[in-house]
Amino acid sequence: MIHLLRSHATKQQLKEMAEELDVYIKLAVDINRDILAGGGALHADCEAVLLNDGSQQEDIWGADWIPSTQQIRYEALINIRPHQNNLSMEILDPTIRNRVTEIVKRLLEDV
Repeated sequence: MIHLLRSHATKQQLKEMAEELDVYIKLAVDINRDILAGGGALHADCEAVLLNDGSQQEDIWGADWIPSTQQIRYEALINIRPHQNNLSMEILDPTIRNRVTEIVKRLLEDV
């Protein structure tokens, strides 16, 4: 199940977001609005939730959250953006990476 988070996740939300993949949770993070969508099988599904909520595509970046280790992985197909100088699945810009880290930790850490 995909949840749109504007505030810290509950244990129940985290459990539901992890249902699809169990070990990690796919995320799409809006670095402008400080929100994220998490869960489901594809980063693109999470991205669609944010777009439907009013986010702009250029502000959305994909990542994974690993609840057991509280770690973030910064790779997703939705991150390949030649027009934003990101030619990799990995988020290359340190400023964007830091924003993703801040938002993910604020919303998911210590659940």
